[in-house]
Amino acid sequence: MRRVLLAAAALFSLADIGRPALAADAPYIDDRSSADAVVRSLYSAINRHEFARAWGYFGDTKPAKDFNAFVKGYDGTGNVEIKTGAVSDEGAAGSIYYSVPVAIQATDKNGDAKVFAGCYTVRQVNAQIQEPPFQPIFIDKGALKPSTEDFDSAVPASCGDGPPPPKKDEALEQAKKAFLATYGGQCDKQDPDGKPIGEPEAHSIHYKDKDAQPSDPERETRLFRFFCSMAAYNETAVYYIANDVDGVTQLQFTEPDLDIRYENNNSEGKVEGIHIIGFRTSGWATNSNYDENTKSITTSDKWRGVGDASSSGTYLFRNGDFSLVQYDVDASYDGEINPQTIIDYNTAP
Repeated sequence: MRRVLLAAAALFSLADIGRPALAADAPYIDDRSSADAVVRSLYSAINRHEFARAWGYFGDTKPAKDFNAFVKGYDGTGNVEIKTGAVSDEGAAGSIYYSVPVAIQATDKNGDAKVFAGCYTVRQVNAQIQEPPFQPIFIDKGALKPSTEDFDSAVPASCGDGPPPPKKDEALEQAKKAFLATYGGQCDKQDPDGKPIGEPEAHSIHYKDKDAQPSDPERETRLFRFFCSMAAYNETAVYYIANDVDGVTQLQFTEPDLDIRYENNNSEGKVEGIHIIGFRTSGWATNSNYDENTKSITTSDKWRGVGDASSSGTYLFRNGDFSLVQYDVDASYDGEINPQTIIDYNTAP
């Protein structure tokens, strides 16, 4: 039988964490359909002060010497949040034992939060061999220890001897978190395919620094493209890049500020001149695409639906970042698509 390998062998009682205040909006969860659902149900009961229900999720081996001690163990806690990891299982003696990696964040009534992590063992006795009263899936034991990890990353990779789950793509997870935190309320809730936003296109770019020696290994930069919004004729996206030096950062696109002069000061008239009067950066990329062959991002902003007036940029990956190498502008509203290049660094080394 797989055992939970923790230094603290005592059953988890949360005696150091205190008792949660009853939150009116704490969800009621009573779900025994899976091992991790049972553990989440336990904390639903704790947050709602339904301690008899919480006590009932355990089998014969209880988490405290008696029910009163169990309840007293929660004096002072405001609420407890929970995250669970990949569940492993093993059959033995007519039962299935599930190992559930768990992290909790317990916040006391003063607003101070502590993170704990460890494992629960959940047992499901074969229903076909049981006699009344029926014993549903239950918590057999659990042990958590204080953790120095952030709550988001504190869930153990695995419990006991089971194989660890695939390693998380930390750069991807950080990029998703940053995008949703910054743009989740601004962007459309679904992409053009009807999928919830927040899952990006991901690319890996391998390269050598310009000053690298021939024997130096290649470096890697990750590129993540997040759909944001779709308007009548323009689609916007947000990009993040990740590397081993700067971590995850949002990609900014350099764009020129333009002074466009029209004949008779009429934008419908002939373009007399286009002058660059400065530069700015934008976190938005319009009608953009990444080309893995050229390692470049292109953007194209239609100024009106017919596309006869527009601007477009080409951003080339060089030495770990993207830089503007070409910018084209079609400033005339004449029904013709005839852009002119106003910035060209494509031939630069």
